[in-house]
Amino acid sequence: MTTETLAVEAVLAGESGAGRTDWWRDAVIYQIYIRSFADADGDGVGDLPGIRSRLPYLADLGVDALWITPFFTSPMADFGYDVADYRAVDPIFGDLADFRGLLEDAHARGLRVIVDLVPNHTSDRHAWFVEALAAPAGSAARDRYIFRDGRGAHGELPPNDWESVFGGPAWTRTTDPDGTPGQWYLHLFAPGQPDLNWDLEEVRAEFLDVLRFWLDLGVDGFRIDVAHGMVKAPGLPDVGHADHVEMIGNAVLPFFDQDGVHEIYRAWRLLLDSYPGERIGVAEAWAPTPERLANYVRPDELHQAFNFDYLGQPFEAAALRTAIDHSLATAGSVGAPSTWVLSNHDMKRHVTRYGGGAVGQARARAAALLMLALPGSAYVYQGEELGLPEVLDIPVEFLVDPQGIQSGDPSKGRDGCRVPMPWSGSEPPYGFGPAGSTASWLPAPASWSPLTVEAETGDPGSMLELYRSALTLRRQLPELGAETDGSTLTWLSAPDGVLAFRRGDGFVATVNTGSEPVTVPVPGTLLLASAPVETTADGAVLPADSAAWWRV
Repeated sequence: MTTETLAVEAVLAGESGAGRTDWWRDAVIYQIYIRSFADADGDGVGDLPGIRSRLPYLADLGVDALWITPFFTSPMADFGYDVADYRAVDPIFGDLADFRGLLEDAHARGLRVIVDLVPNHTSDRHAWFVEALAAPAGSAARDRYIFRDGRGAHGELPPNDWESVFGGPAWTRTTDPDGTPGQWYLHLFAPGQPDLNWDLEEVRAEFLDVLRFWLDLGVDGFRIDVAHGMVKAPGLPDVGHADHVEMIGNAVLPFFDQDGVHEIYRAWRLLLDSYPGERIGVAEAWAPTPERLANYVRPDELHQAFNFDYLGQPFEAAALRTAIDHSLATAGSVGAPSTWVLSNHDMKRHVTRYGGGAVGQARARAAALLMLALPGSAYVYQGEELGLPEVLDIPVEFLVDPQGIQSGDPSKGRDGCRVPMPWSGSEPPYGFGPAGSTASWLPAPASWSPLTVEAETGDPGSMLELYRSALTLRRQLPELGAETDGSTLTWLSAPDGVLAFRRGDGFVATVNTGSEPVTVPVPGTLLLASAPVETTADGAVLPADSAAWWRV
C-alpha cells in the first residue's frame, strides 16, 4: 500500500467522522453515467476530465461517493459494458492519468469513488476472445469462454434454448478458418459480449488481479455488473419455454443466480478487506426472492445489493410500505444495510414512471424525501436531483441503445434516461460540453432549459434545492442514515394513503401518496417539505403527493 493511499484514507476518515469504517452503511452514492455527465473536450461524449471539472457541484450537492459507469477500453457495442481491456481507459474518456487526477481531487473533497466492473462477459475484441476464435474446439483458449457444439444433424441449432437479455438467441455460431460453420458461443447480452467461463480458475485469478490493479490505485469499491451471472447450471439445461427476460428476478433460471456465485464473492471480500478504508462491493443482482438477494450481502460476501424491488413499486402507500418492510427485514437478517434507489441508467426515470408532468414531479419530490429518510444507503442517478423526465420522443435516427434496436421497439430502449445532463444556458446541449460546443451523443429536448443546474440553483422551489436541503439535513441529523441503535424505523398510525414513521426519538417523516390533501397530527417542528404544508388547529395539512420531515 502506498503512502499516498494511506494519506487519502486519513482524509476520508476525517471527512466522514472520526475513523469511521462503515461509511457505506448510510452513504448517499451518486451514479454517473460517464457518457452523459460532462464533456471536457467537445466531442459530444462525457469523459473523466468532465467529471473532474464538476466535482465541486457534487461536493456541494452533499453526496458521499460517486459510482462511475465503465470507462475501460471498449468498442462500445454496449457503451462500455463490453470491455476489451480491464486495466486501461478508453481514449474517448481520457487516460489513466485523467483517472488518477479525478480520484485525487475527489478524495481531497471527501468523495469516495466506485468503479463499475463487468465480470460476466468481455468484449469480443478482448485479447482472450480473439485468441479463442482463432483456436480450435476444445483448446485452452476456448475454455475461457462457453463454446459448445450445436444441436441438430449438422450442429445447425443452438446448444440450448437460452435467450439474450437484448432479444433473440443467447448463442452465436462461429466460422472456422476454412469457412465452414463452427461451434457456438454463449452471450447472455449482445453477440459482442461473450460470457466468460467462471468454472475456470484462470478466469477467477484474472479478475482478482483486476481488482488489485484498481484497489492499488485507490478506488473505494466496485459496482458489479450482472453480479447474479457468471456461474451457469451444470450441463447448461434448457429453460423449457420462451420469454426468459420476463422471468429475470421472478423465477429460477439456469443462467442467473446460481449458488456458485457466492464462492466468488467470498474470495473478493477477503481481498477487499485486506485494504484499508472499507473498500466495498455492490451487487447489481436480480434474484427470484428478496431472501435470495440477501445472500449476496452476507457478512463474508458483498457489502450492498441494489434494491430493485423498491425501485419497481408504484407511488402508493401500501406497496411502498410492504417493500420497505421486506427490504429491511431481509437485509437485516444478514446484518446488511438496505439500499434505496429510484432510477438508474437502465430504467425509465421515475418522474415519468410516476405519471410525468406536474404529478410526476410532485411524486418525485415526495419520493426523494421518503428515500432519504429510510435506514440504509441511498443512490441518486445523475439528473434526478434536477427532476429530469424520461425523453420519450428521441427521433428514431438518433437511437443507439442495442436493447431498443434489437427489440425493434424504441420505447424498450434505454436512451431516454441517458440524455446528457443539462448544466446551463437556454438551448441544447445546455453546457454539456465546453463553451461554444454543440456536440452531444444524444439530443436533449428543447424543453429542458428550466431544468438546468444553472436555472435551478438558488430557486427555493426547485428539485435541486430540495435535494441539497435534504442531503444537508441527512448529514446533520443523527437519526438518519444507517439502521443502528436509536435510529431504527417505527411505523406510526396514519390515514389511508399516508406513510408515517419515526427514526430514533427525534425524527418523523410523513408522506401522502394520495391525490387529495390529508390532515395529520403535527409531530413536531417542520424541517423540510416537498410542497407547502399548512398547519391548522386540527393538524398539519399534507398536500397530495407530498412528504414532510419533522423534528420531534
